[in-house]
Amino acid sequence: MLHVGLDLSRHRLDYQALAEDGLAVDAGAAPPDADGLRGLADRLADRGEPIRAAIESMNGARFVHDQLELAGWEGQIADALKIKGLAPLACKTDRIDASVLAELSRRDLVPAIWLPDPEVRAERERARWRLHLVRHRSRLKHRVHSTLLAWGRPCPVSDLFGARGRELLARLEVPEPWRANLELAVEMIDSLDREIDAIERGLRRLGAEHRYAALLTTIPGVAWVLGYTIAAEIGEIDRFGSPRKLAGYTGLCPRVHQSGERDRRGPLSKQGPKYLRWALMEAALHACRYPPYAERHARTKRRLGKQRGPKVAQIEIARKLAEAIWHMLTRNQPFAPAGAAPALAA
Repeated sequence: MLHVGLDLSRHRLDYQALAEDGLAVDAGAAPPDADGLRGLADRLADRGEPIRAAIESMNGARFVHDQLELAGWEGQIADALKIKGLAPLACKTDRIDASVLAELSRRDLVPAIWLPDPEVRAERERARWRLHLVRHRSRLKHRVHSTLLAWGRPCPVSDLFGARGRELLARLEVPEPWRANLELAVEMIDSLDREIDAIERGLRRLGAEHRYAALLTTIPGVAWVLGYTIAAEIGEIDRFGSPRKLAGYTGLCPRVHQSGERDRRGPLSKQGPKYLRWALMEAALHACRYPPYAERHARTKRRLGKQRGPKVAQIEIARKLAEAIWHMLTRNQPFAPAGAAPALAA
């Protein structure tokens, strides 16, 4: 078997091929497009041996992986952070990275990441595109508010983009070019509102047919859109062996540094999908008022004070929700936190 390490950059793909005994067979670079990958596969296919490839995770790695699998290769995408721990380098170049990946593949030490199937990838893209548009809309609204403040016109209404707020914006006297920019921003906000509403209607319809989304909507603060987002980011629940595995995947657990008697807890690891962290933190905002979690949330805030307490308490509830989600999806049961009264657990 040939073991090929691949290092992807914007304009080229460096590769290093090793034989089973570790002898270098071939090395070079190829264009990272479909034609270049087909040429690389044809070049190494002449040896008549099965090929296993490893590529570091980054944007575009999935395309390379899929194209080479179509050519008959066995492919893996390696976790970039774990590779640094396995093979720290004093000198780092694309060719050296490819050699390291080939050697890890030969020794069967590639820290491969889970690859979602096309259906799960499509679910993630729908939910992530909605969030992308929502963030653009929020930036435009903040820009409108900052423009009003810059000209001494603080917003006197609760919702600047509601009926009363629109009337205020229409008669507001602001010089050019700020006036034209405000009008264009409002038009773009209206356009984004229409797009986001259409996406949310689609997510509600798809969520009703999703194997996990209906269960997730039984969590306090989780409706169809948020439930669909969480379900899409988790993928298959069977790949998590325990609730702690799922909580660790969310990136909401602190980094731990232990040595001898020392045990330091650092900031959040923030590994795993950032969209899953966002969704769980949004759900925690509502769940912290739910009776089984309200007392714990208040106790953590009191213990840590006004500055750190609210944020840490929200993160703690988000982790608890992740653990509850594992139990819900593995048992196919609705939300029922431990210790809840029968009326709450029903």
